[in-house]
Amino acid sequence: MKLSDRLNGIGEYYFSQKLKEIQEMNQAGDNVINLGIGSPDLPPHPDVIKTLQDESAKPNVHGYQGYKGVDILRNAFASWYNKWYGVSLNPVTEILPLMGSKEGIMHICMTYLNQGDEVLIPNPGYPTYSSAVQLAGGTCITYDLTEENNWFVDFENLETRDLSRVKLMWANYPQMPTGQLPDTQQFEALVAFGKKHDILICHDNPYSFILNKNPISILAVEGAKETAIELNSLSKSHNMAGWRMGVMVGAKERIEEVLRFKSNMDSGMFLPLQLAAAKALSLEQDWLEQVNAVYANRKQKAYALLDLLNCTYAKEQAGLFVWAKIPAGYQSGFKLSDEILYNAKVFITPGGIFGQAGDGFIRVSLCSPEEKFDLSIERIQKFLTAK
Repeated sequence: MKLSDRLNGIGEYYFSQKLKEIQEMNQAGDNVINLGIGSPDLPPHPDVIKTLQDESAKPNVHGYQGYKGVDILRNAFASWYNKWYGVSLNPVTEILPLMGSKEGIMHICMTYLNQGDEVLIPNPGYPTYSSAVQLAGGTCITYDLTEENNWFVDFENLETRDLSRVKLMWANYPQMPTGQLPDTQQFEALVAFGKKHDILICHDNPYSFILNKNPISILAVEGAKETAIELNSLSKSHNMAGWRMGVMVGAKERIEEVLRFKSNMDSGMFLPLQLAAAKALSLEQDWLEQVNAVYANRKQKAYALLDLLNCTYAKEQAGLFVWAKIPAGYQSGFKLSDEILYNAKVFITPGGIFGQAGDGFIRVSLCSPEEKFDLSIERIQKFLTAK
């Protein structure tokens, strides 16, 4: 059977491939410690789980649901955005719940891109941006983020390019994989750039509550709804990655346009999941602080591990990871990652999977308990001593 042309150049997701290899190593008795994947190991709040349990036991909640989600969930997202980001949203027209924000990336690309339309993609950046653009028939145009520019967009460089075919621009702050925190001026510049060139700015914002005391939304910028939309998620902020609960927010017109595509792809989300998500969105700051205290302690362990490898890193990073530059003597993060995997049985993500600009870096996930960090440090120390 011949594959469709749209799959040309689209390989299996790196983590999907690597997890298979790690599974084979584990079956051979290696007991690999995985410090690569950003899947929270902590549970959601007990009240969120109880809501799911209680609602699931009801006999009348198992049918199809509306494509835009229930009123309770949309109202909860509106209140959440107003409380934490200072952004006012109409829950009826400006909020579209999603089965995780990752599906929103695909929906947006399929909604707006025709064959040959160009999309600006951050390098380094989340690989799904590029694959979704290609699957939708668009052309990826990367823009480099550099350590020297604090991983922010170099607008002077972008202005020298031919932007006439650019339709969308993907951006993501706090940035993944670098952990770079956003600032209001950067968001203002993104909005101004989008307006000037008639480009839809697609901001992906799933990390704003992790080790960050000042969550910011691009929609807080005056006039942002005219040129920007935002994706958000409960996966990282509320330890609900497997629940697949996300949202797209923006102007009424953008919500209606994306809904035209989305409504042909699914039949709504399980009602108890929506009600549990609404409960999660009502949680107060004390619970978020408890979660972040755990990550802060793990971050110190990650620093110790990276120091052992002679890597350098900035401590002003947000999100579930620590991004670090590899020491001199290694050709790429892939080489260092594989050396540690095969010799110390610890997996650390190579920065190159996020684009060529990440080749000289690695990324450590904070989604493992401190005991695993301690064991990882012990194994790496043993390998380095023997080396």
